[in-house]
Amino acid sequence: MTTIGRLTERALHGRRAASSALIVCGALLLIVSATSVARGAIARDEARARWAEIEAERAVAGAKLSTGGARWSEARGTPVARLTIPRLGLDEVVVEGVSDAELRAGPGHMIGGALPGDSGTSVISAHRDRHFHPLGGIAVGDTVVTESAHGTVVWKVTRMRVVKAEDSALDARTTPTLMLTTCWPIRYLGPAPERLIVEATIAGKRETGDGRR
Repeated sequence: MTTIGRLTERALHGRRAASSALIVCGALLLIVSATSVARGAIARDEARARWAEIEAERAVAGAKLSTGGARWSEARGTPVARLTIPRLGLDEVVVEGVSDAELRAGPGHMIGGALPGDSGTSVISAHRDRHFHPLGGIAVGDTVVTESAHGTVVWKVTRMRVVKAEDSALDARTTPTLMLTTCWPIRYLGPAPERLIVEATIAGKRETGDGRR
């Protein structure tokens, strides 16, 4: 074999090796991505199942949903509320905490903040590419419904704003206020540079004696 032939063969071998390496890397990335999605789905199902158990337990016990009544556990990862936005088809169980582990299961309630319907600001956050993806279509005037230890509360979206990711724009208030936050833009590739903040005020409140309607 000539020198040129040997060089050509080596080049072909090098290209094949590089192609094989790229295929392996791609497969590994797909496996990691699929594993993350699967873990999120499992965590979400567990949160929903636990929410159903909590509702059943409270119905049997006849617990009253009020500020002075029994409250759900506030341990990290524990379901503390249900959040629905009818027009967007959003229906999620909210868990306590906003770390990566909690946000895999569903939207997270900021620890130390008010529960939806209680006096003060209740902050609920979620990833833009998962549970809060529908927020890309939210508008002022939309209806938001929460169920928590303070009963079923109907909210009306009154304000929407976009701030820089590093800015602190969560106001502490004494009146019941609901704030939904997620990274922005919704379809941005890579770490999003901004944050969407959706504010809502109470349009109606319903408290029932057995926690169900």
